[in-house]
Amino acid sequence: MSLRVVFRTWWPLAFSWMLMAVELPVMGAAIARLANPQINLAAWGGVVYPLALIIEAPIIMLLSASTALSKDLDSYVRIRKYMLWMAGVLSLLHVLVAFTPLYDVVVVRWMGVPSEIVEPARIGLRLMLPWTGAIAYRRFQQGVLIRFGHSGAVGMGTIVRLCADLFVIMMGLSTGRYSGIALAGMAMTSGVLSEALFAGLRIRPVIRDQLLHTPPADEALTLRSFISFYVPLAMTSLLFLLIQPIGSAALSRMPRALESLATWPVVSGLVFLLRSPGVAFNEVAVALLDKPGSGRDLVRFALRLMGIMTAVLLLIVATPVATFWFEKLTSLETELAQMAVTALWFTLPLPAISVLISGFQGVLLNARRTRSVTESVLVGLILISIVLVIGVIWGQVVGLYVGWLAFSLGMTGQVIWLWWRSRRFLSTAVSRS
Repeated sequence: MSLRVVFRTWWPLAFSWMLMAVELPVMGAAIARLANPQINLAAWGGVVYPLALIIEAPIIMLLSASTALSKDLDSYVRIRKYMLWMAGVLSLLHVLVAFTPLYDVVVVRWMGVPSEIVEPARIGLRLMLPWTGAIAYRRFQQGVLIRFGHSGAVGMGTIVRLCADLFVIMMGLSTGRYSGIALAGMAMTSGVLSEALFAGLRIRPVIRDQLLHTPPADEALTLRSFISFYVPLAMTSLLFLLIQPIGSAALSRMPRALESLATWPVVSGLVFLLRSPGVAFNEVAVALLDKPGSGRDLVRFALRLMGIMTAVLLLIVATPVATFWFEKLTSLETELAQMAVTALWFTLPLPAISVLISGFQGVLLNARRTRSVTESVLVGLILISIVLVIGVIWGQVVGLYVGWLAFSLGMTGQVIWLWWRSRRFLSTAVSRS
């Protein structure tokens, strides 16, 4: 093991995550250039995207699960069957939320969003119907690609996805026939379907040349062992993504609600872009911890990555770069752009925290202690909810600022819990190096 090996595994995944992170600012920029930008941005960032993520939450961790468990052909076939069942059930849930009166219960009664964004959001959520199935399929296949040394193919798939996004957006902007929310929904759906198709084609030679010739694992994967490993991970994703609608509901009840909801997805896009190199470190840790001598090199790499990403965000927020990003690239109105710049200061710890979370989670996944990951997200969710409730009751601070302060404090609590739960396994991994 060496830092070069870690970097070679990490960079295609980081590249893929960063390309996916570019997707949110691209969608925001497209919506901002069409009619009624504030309403459509609020509908997209406050309702459609959070609800789509909540529905797909149970399959988000399929990437980590597939990376950790797809060790032979039998495991691959079994996990694929489980994936198809989950994708079908969750797609049915999406139909119920988007096409039945359940939508009004969730969006109007529970989330309490401003009335002017309810109907635009309904259109966007309906157009996102294929989202969950496509995401489940491609994350499962990508985990196998990472497991067998083809992490570069993950980055290529994301390029395919982004090209499909841009094609639909450019066609929509040139014709001017669609609303911002409709264009974003069609673009996102086209992107994930294209990426899923690429992953399905790319996995074929891996199955033929590697999986078919891999000796069976010492312990066969069963439904019981998969459930024991995966259910805590699914709960982790669900708990984490509950932050989105909870945040939207809280922002809707704080000062400058519509402005905060409109600005939130644009700030989220930039923050996610800067967090994505750290998020990519999770699968690197899962894939490499079994290799001799990996512990120390993974720690050294993580520390360097934390320093670099924190410096990048500080450079952006402390210079005119942030204003240029929000005003020129994403086309926010001047007032909203200034709100976004101020909110960005509250996100300063997040890139480094993302690296730590990914590293500690990788250690726990490698040790098959997935319940500890769920516990950490629950800790973070509780802290976020407490801060948001205080913000709603106080009612004197702009919701956008309270939301990002809550998110930063919640993730800090999460990483402390993960460190405490993983410290024994991390010490063992480092001592073996």
